[in-house]
Amino acid sequence: MDIMSLTAVELGKKIKAKEISVTEATQAYLDQIEKVEADVHSYVTIDKEGALKRAGEVQKLIDDGTLLGPLAGVPVAIKDNMCTKGMRTTCSSKILGNFVPTFTSEAVLNLKKAGAVIIGKTNMDEFAMGSTTETSYYGVTRNPWNLGHVPGGSSGGSCAAVAAGECAYALGSDTGGSIRQPSSFCGVTGIKPTYGTVSRYGLIAYGSSLDQIGPIAKDVTDCATILETIASHDVKDSTSVEREYDFTSALTDDVKGMKIGIPRDYFGDGLSADVKEQILNAVKVLEEKGAVVEEFDLSLVKYAIPAYYIIADAEASSNLARFDGVKYGYRTEEYEGLHNMYKKTRSEGFGAEVKRRIMLGSFVLSSGYYDAYYLKALRTKALIKQAFDKAFAKYDMIVAPAAPTTAPELGKSLSDPMKMYLSDIYTISVNLAGLPGISIPVGKDSKGLPVGMQLIGDCFQEKKIIQAAYTFEQTRTYEAPQFVKEGR
Repeated sequence: MDIMSLTAVELGKKIKAKEISVTEATQAYLDQIEKVEADVHSYVTIDKEGALKRAGEVQKLIDDGTLLGPLAGVPVAIKDNMCTKGMRTTCSSKILGNFVPTFTSEAVLNLKKAGAVIIGKTNMDEFAMGSTTETSYYGVTRNPWNLGHVPGGSSGGSCAAVAAGECAYALGSDTGGSIRQPSSFCGVTGIKPTYGTVSRYGLIAYGSSLDQIGPIAKDVTDCATILETIASHDVKDSTSVEREYDFTSALTDDVKGMKIGIPRDYFGDGLSADVKEQILNAVKVLEEKGAVVEEFDLSLVKYAIPAYYIIADAEASSNLARFDGVKYGYRTEEYEGLHNMYKKTRSEGFGAEVKRRIMLGSFVLSSGYYDAYYLKALRTKALIKQAFDKAFAKYDMIVAPAAPTTAPELGKSLSDPMKMYLSDIYTISVNLAGLPGISIPVGKDSKGLPVGMQLIGDCFQEKKIIQAAYTFEQTRTYEAPQFVKEGR
């Protein structure tokens, strides 16, 4: 049996039916990592010994009836900005290269309680700042569909690991599209839930008012099941929300009467013709299945990028102030006095993109510019939320691209940071408004690279977007990259 071809839920069922042991499943993914990791470089840390030991423990708990959940025994990869007790957590930065947390983040803890086997920690843009997974201190991750292209970011390692068959599913985090955009580039499915649905406790913060953890997997069923497992109210996170956590009941093939809005602003200039064609074809499928589709104007989109980068960078400059060489992480070897130690540690420990964002964030928070930039950005954020509220008074969901193009070539984006920032145009407003969004593969471009369609819902309306995504998914099967099919 080819374990790589199974979804996480399918694998969980076979483990429960004793057709596959947890150790066999874990070893199969470790073998796949051995084959493809040199090419793809999805991981920063691989815990082979720990994973196999955990597999044995989980098997006993499944056998004695303690673990009954759908993900028990299924191997998972965790983005390297979520703390894992006893396992290195680096945020793909030199400054946290030696950091081993003494606690585990709540989302990962919820997975462990459900019987997950953690294989390792995935590569990412340093401190989640980037859209390509090229700003990592530990080297670039490559797109399994074409190794000359980026996997997207910042959760590029997690998305590439799922696409390359190096884990059954993965966790990512999404501050401005960091789950949805790389899911689109790598041909996998990813959900960014409503802000506050998944606890941020133990997630190393980038932009605290925007960050949200979510699942990345082969299909919608997996993502809904994983989200149901990791979502919880957490007293340790003041932004965590008490709500209903039932997402799998939305896995029904039915969109009759659903109203879907297509923003004209999202399908104009700047969107690749290939991407536009594939998404509109997917919308036609939903229309044929009974959805009501209508174009409309979603105003304020042009203000989303400047508002996002001002707010996110302002929060980052504050959040990253804690990395100073005093309590944990990297410390410069030679220094004179405390202030010199701070400066040298941060200069040597942070990469160029992180420094750029810290400087921009510090600038917009400074006394002379706080009102002119930061407060104005917060007001714009409120207006963007109002524009979405107006749209959701009429529509059940909004369809959008996950990115303007398919995955760009390695090295092309970093040379022009502004171009990289503009690639987030279709995803960041979702974070500014705290909304849920899902990216699902809908086709490929002329080069054979995957295209993702984004479905955006109103706050706490994950079930609607899951239902529509699942309905579309019933019309096609999951496709793995060619070199995975060839057994590399």
